[in-house]
Amino acid sequence: MRSGIWEIVLIVILILILFGSAKIPAMMKNVANGIKTFKKEVKEEPKPVAKKKAPAKKKSK
Repeated sequence: MRSGIWEIVLIVILILILFGSAKIPAMMKNVANGIKTFKKEVKEEPKPVAKKKAPAKKKSK
C-alpha cells in the first residue's frame, strides 16, 4: 500500500516538471469543460435523423 503512495507522488512531481505549475490549472479547466459537455450531450435525447434521398445516378454510355 505504501508503494502506491510514492508512485502517485512521483507522477505528480513529473507532471509539475513537464508542464509547469502555470499550465496545469488551464488544462484542468479544459478537462472539466469537456466532462460537462459530455454529460450534457449524454442526458439529451437523440434527435431523429431525417433520411436523405439518394442522388439520381447518371447513366454512362
